[in-house]
Amino acid sequence: MRSSLAIARAKRPSDYEQEPAPVELSQSPPVEWASLLAGISTGKSVLKYGKNHTIFAQGMPADSLYFLLQGKVALAVASQDGKEAIVATVSPGEFFGEGCLVGQSMRAGTAVSAGDCALIRVEKAAMARVLREEPALAETFITHLLSRIVRYEADFVDQLFNSSEKRLARILLLLSRFGSDSRSETVATGITQEHLAQMVGTTRSRVNFFMNKFRKLRFIEYNGKAGLTVHRGLLSVVRDRD
Repeated sequence: MRSSLAIARAKRPSDYEQEPAPVELSQSPPVEWASLLAGISTGKSVLKYGKNHTIFAQGMPADSLYFLLQGKVALAVASQDGKEAIVATVSPGEFFGEGCLVGQSMRAGTAVSAGDCALIRVEKAAMARVLREEPALAETFITHLLSRIVRYEADFVDQLFNSSEKRLARILLLLSRFGSDSRSETVATGITQEHLAQMVGTTRSRVNFFMNKFRKLRFIEYNGKAGLTVHRGLLSVVRDRD
């Protein structure tokens, strides 16, 4: 008798009812890390950087983690042959560099400010200590870590099954922190079409084509120095079947 796994492998995609891959847009609300981390007296520092500042680079010692208060930070990885891709962006109320807490000795990627930003740097030992001693902080930290895992899983599904147009629309909605009650939201300055192309997994020319299309449909709007505004109509792109 053939196993269920073998039967599943033998079936073609057309044998199943075709449903669009889910588009996950829910995000955890921003956290006021400054107040939650107030109890750390040593091993903590507040930092401010301008645009395109390298906060840490791939291959550097992983000895601390960061909590973003203002601005945006791009996380990128580079291959041995020099190819680089942005794998995530960090918004206020989120953290990054947490791999140091689970045995990561070297940074797996590079963190660069996408514009002016303010953040809190906490040394590995100090963070490990406060997570043991402060249950409320530990619960908040774990909740947001699990939310990030769910988000990465949704990103993976999005990359596998959705078109580049739909992936771009989803990225713009996430970057603007578009909520269920939002009518329009602004993407922070510093995110370029090259960055978007790397996050979507396509070429800059394709991103430019879709951005012009979204603009003509009035799904997005360029506001000069204020950045890029995303309107509610863009949700129709991610909700349509390919």
